Amino acid sequence: MNCFIKKFAFIIVLTLITFSCKEDQDNQIQQSRAENRKALGSSAEDLLSDDSYRSMTVEMVYSPAYKPTQQTLDAFMTFINARVNKPDGVSFIETIISDQNGPFSISQIRNIENEQRTVYTQADDIAVYVYFASGNANSDTSSTVTLGSAYQNTSIVIYEKTLQEVTNNVLDDLTRLEATTLHHEFGHIFGLVNIQNDDIHPGDKHEDPDHLKHCIIGDCLMYFEAQSITKNKIKTRLQDLKALQNIPSFDLDFCIQDLQAKGGN
Repeated sequence: MNCFIKKFAFIIVLTLITFSCKEDQDNQIQQSRAENRKALGSSAEDLLSDDSYRSMTVEMVYSPAYKPTQQTLDAFMTFINARVNKPDGVSFIETIISDQNGPFSISQIRNIENEQRTVYTQADDIAVYVYFASGNANSDTSSTVTLGSAYQNTSIVIYEKTLQEVTNNVLDDLTRLEATTLHHEFGHIFGLVNIQNDDIHPGDKHEDPDHLKHCIIGDCLMYFEAQSITKNKIKTRLQDLKALQNIPSFDLDFCIQDLQAKGGN
C-alpha cells in the first residue's frame, strides 16, 4: 500500500513538473513575441535607426502560386537598404506555406501570422513579417479593393491574389503595382504618415485631411491610392506607374524628412 501511495505521489509530482515546464515555455514564447505585437508605427525608430537594433531580418511568407515577382523582391531589398541605418545589415528570408482560405479579415491575417511566422525580434536584430496573401481582403466591394495593409508594428499583408487579378497577371503591371504596394505598407510601419501623431510638419501640410495617415502629395509613395483603390481607377493607376518608369518614392520635403527625424536615411 505504501509503495502504491509513493508511486501515485510521484506521478502527481511529475505531472505538475511537466505542466509547469510547458507553462514556462509558453510564457517564454509569448514574451519573445511581445516586441512584434505592438501598435502600428510604434517601432518606427527601431526599424529606421541603429539606436536599439543594429540589424534587421525581413521574413516574406507566401504560397507557391502567390510568390511576388523576382523584380519586386529585388526592388524591395534595394528600397529597404536605402532607407534604414543597420550597420550589421538587412537579411531577407522566404518562407513557403500552403494556400490559406480567403477572403481575410485582419483578425484572420493575425491568426495566420501566429501560425506561420518563424522570425521574431531578438537581441539586436529587429524582425519584420510580410505575408503575400492567397486571398482578397473581406472588406473589398464591387467597386473598391484593398491592395495591402500594415496592421502591427512589424507586420504587413499584401493581397497578392488581388494584385494578380487587377493586373491580369501581366508581369510588368503586376511588378509595378506589387512593389508600390509593398513599399507603401512598409512606409506605414516606418510611421508614415503621422501614424503615431508625431509628424514633424504642423497642421495638414503633410497628412491628407481627406485620407488620414497618407501623404497629401499626389505622386508620393504614401499617397492613399497606393493602398486601396476603386476598380475603375486601376487602369489609370497602372498607366501612371508606367509613365513614371519607376516605383513611386517618398516625397523629399515631407516623408523623407520624417524618416530622417526618426534615424533613417
